[in-house]
Amino acid sequence: MGKNKWIFIAVAGTAIATVLLTMLLVNIFERKSEGRNPFYRVVEITDDTDDPAIWGKNFPHQYDSYLRTADMGRTKYGGSEAFPHIPTEKDPRKTVSTQKLDEDPRLKIMWAGYAFSKDFREERGHAYMLEDQEFTERQNVVRQPGACLNCHASTYVLYKKLGNGDITKGFDEMNKIPYKEIVHSVQHPVSCIDCHDPSTMSLRITRPAFIEGIRAFKASQGIKEYDVNKMATRQEMRTFVCGQCHVEYYFKGEGKRLTYPWGKGLKADEILAEYESNGHKDWVHALTGANVLKAQHPEFEMFNQGTHARAGVACVDCHMPYQRVGAMKVTDHQVRSPVLNINKACQTCHNVPEKELKARVETIQDRHIELRNIAFDALVDYINDLKEFKDVDLAKTPNAKLAEARDLQKQAQFLFDFVEAENSSGFHAPQESARVLGISIDKVRKGQKIIAELRKNKSGK
Repeated sequence: MGKNKWIFIAVAGTAIATVLLTMLLVNIFERKSEGRNPFYRVVEITDDTDDPAIWGKNFPHQYDSYLRTADMGRTKYGGSEAFPHIPTEKDPRKTVSTQKLDEDPRLKIMWAGYAFSKDFREERGHAYMLEDQEFTERQNVVRQPGACLNCHASTYVLYKKLGNGDITKGFDEMNKIPYKEIVHSVQHPVSCIDCHDPSTMSLRITRPAFIEGIRAFKASQGIKEYDVNKMATRQEMRTFVCGQCHVEYYFKGEGKRLTYPWGKGLKADEILAEYESNGHKDWVHALTGANVLKAQHPEFEMFNQGTHARAGVACVDCHMPYQRVGAMKVTDHQVRSPVLNINKACQTCHNVPEKELKARVETIQDRHIELRNIAFDALVDYINDLKEFKDVDLAKTPNAKLAEARDLQKQAQFLFDFVEAENSSGFHAPQESARVLGISIDKVRKGQKIIAELRKNKSGK
C-alpha cells in the first residue's frame, strides 16, 4: 500500500503540474494574442466619425481615460477646482473654474480694453474646452470669429463639410463665420478623429493652421515645402498633434484667418519680430492708447526651447504616458499635468523618488513665479506711467518719443504675456522663460527713461 500511495501521489502531482503548465501556456498565448491585437473592431469607424463614444467601442481603455479629462486636479500653480454655478439661460454650466482676474487684478490692467479683462478663468480639462469657450463672458463683450473653434472643438468633419472634402477650404470658410453662428455646427470637444487616421490609427495633423505654420517655420530653417503629414517622424507627431492647438496665433486680415506666426522662428522675440514686420495689433490699450498684442497659449513654442524637447521627449510622453492594461501598452488619454502622475510621467526616465521629483518641479516654478511677479509689477508701473499721455493723438500731434514709448509697452507686454499665457509656470523651458521676462523688464526700463524725458519736456524744465 505504501508503494502504491507514492505512485498515486506522483501521478496526481504530475497531472496537477501538467494542468498548471497548460494554464500558464494558455495565459501566455492569450496575452501575446492580446498584445498583437490591441483592439477589436466592434463598430465601423470612418473619416466622418467625430463622436468619441463610437471610437470608444473599439478602444474602450483609451476612451475611459479620455472621459477623465472631466476630472479636476489642482497642482501648486495650475489646474482647477470646481466652483458651483447657478445655471441660467445665458450660461447653463453647473460648475465653473477659478476667476483669475480676481486672484490677480494686475491682469485687468494689462488687458484694459480687451475682452480678457472681463473674464479669464483657470483652464479646465479637454472635456470642458467647448462649453467654457461658448459660455465665457468674452463672447458677450466682443464678436469672436469662428476661428476660435479650431482649438475648442472637434472641427475636422466640419472642415470637410464646409470645404466639400477640402479641409483647407473648409477652414477658410469657418474663419469667416462669427463664432455664435457656427458653434452649433459642432457637438464635441477635441476628439479621436482630430489626431488619428480612422483606417490606420496613426497620428495625423488635421488643422490647416498648423500645417501652414510648421511649413513656414521649417522654411525659416531652410527646409522648403515641408509636408508635416508626410515628413514628420512618429515621435515628432506625438508633439505636433498637441501643437495644433497649444500655440500662439493671431487672426489675419478681414477674414480673421487663424495664423501661427512662425515665419521667423518659435521664440517669443522672433514671433514679436513677425508681428512688428506685418503691423498686427490686437487692440488699443484703454489706459495708454498703445497698440498692443495678446499672447495666447504658446506651450508648443516654449516646450521646444526646453531640455525635454532637446532630449527627444514628446508632449505625449509626459502628459499622456503609457500605462499597462493586461498585456497591452495603452496611451493614457486623460491628458493631465505630469505632477499629478509622477510615477508614469516622470519616473519612467528619472530614477528619483517621487517626492524629490515633485520638489524639483515646484522649485523651478517657485523661482519662475518670483521673477514673473517682478516683471509684472514693472509692466503695471509702466502702464500707469504711460496713462499720463493717453490723450495725445499722435496722428494730430506727432511725437516720435511717445510713439517709441507706446511701442515699448507693446513689446514688453507681449513678451511678458507670452510667458504668462504659457501654462507650465516656467517648467517647460525655465531658462528661456527667464530670458524672455528679462527682455520684458529691459523694455520697461527703456520706456520709463523715455517717460522721464517726456515729463521733463512737458514741464519745460
